[in-house]
Amino acid sequence: MQDLYEKYKKLLFKLAYQLLGSVSDAEDVVQDVFLKLYDVSPDKLGEPKAYLCKMVTNRCRDIQKSARKKREQYFGEWLPEPLYYAEDNSMNSVELDDQLSYGMLVLLEKLTPTERVVFVLREALSFEYYEIAELVEKSEANCRKVFSRAKAKIGISTEEVIHSNSASQELTHKFIIALKNGNLNQVVSMLDQNAVLIADGGGKVIAAVNPIKSSDHVTKFLFGAIRKASMVDGVPHIEISQINGQPALILRSNEGIHTVGMLHIENNLIQNVYIIRNPDKLKHLGK
Repeated sequence: MQDLYEKYKKLLFKLAYQLLGSVSDAEDVVQDVFLKLYDVSPDKLGEPKAYLCKMVTNRCRDIQKSARKKREQYFGEWLPEPLYYAEDNSMNSVELDDQLSYGMLVLLEKLTPTERVVFVLREALSFEYYEIAELVEKSEANCRKVFSRAKAKIGISTEEVIHSNSASQELTHKFIIALKNGNLNQVVSMLDQNAVLIADGGGKVIAAVNPIKSSDHVTKFLFGAIRKASMVDGVPHIEISQINGQPALILRSNEGIHTVGMLHIENNLIQNVYIIRNPDKLKHLGK
C-alpha cells in the first residue's frame, strides 16, 4: 500500500486539484481514496493507475455536486485556491507540465463534471482516449466529442496551445514589476482594453464583489488596492512568487500572505486579473 501511495499520490493530487480547484479538498480526496483501498481486493488492482484515477474521479464528482450548491450561496465571486509549488516531497509539489494555468482552472468552472474530467485527463495529464473512456465509462468516440465540446465552451480552438509558455511567463513578470514600481502607463499598455478583474474575498475580507471591467478601471483598482493593502511598517511590501506554475503577485503583512494576484494572458495581452483574498484559500501558502 505504501508503494502505491508513493508512486501515485502526486498524479492523484494533480487530478483531484484540477477537477475541484481546491487544494484542501484534493488532499482529502487522495487520503480518502487510499483509506478505502484497504478494503479493495488485490485482484481488482491489476491496473492500479486506472483504478485509483477512477476512484478519485468518482469522489470528485460527488464533491462537485455539493460544491455547486455551496457556490450559489457564496458571497461575491468564487475563484480556485492558488497552488504553491515547493521543491520537496509534499503531495502538492507537482510537475508543471501536468498542470493547467490558473486562468484555465477558472475557465473550467464553465464545464459540466464529465466535461471537466475528460478535459483534465486529456489536456493536462495526457491520457489516451481509450484510457479516458474506461475511466468515465463512455466510448472513445464519445470522449472525443466531449473534449471538443469542452474546448468550445471555454473558447479554445482546436489548434490553440493551452499550457502557459515562456512569453506569458515573461509578460506576467513584467506586469508585476510595473505594478510594483508604480508604472501606470506600462500597466495599461499590457492590459487588453476589455480586461476583467475578478476578486474573491469570500465575504471574510474586503474585496470587489463585482467584476471590474476595462483596462483603465482595472489599472485604477489595482494601484488603489496596492496602496491600501501592501504596507508593512509603512513600506510597500510586494513579492513575486511561483504560484500555479506562473509568476504571481504576493502581498504580505506581519500576519502573513493576505493577497495573491494571478493573470490570464491571450495574444500577448492580459485578459483577466484574478485577486484571491479569502483567507481560507491562502492559509496553505504559509507565512
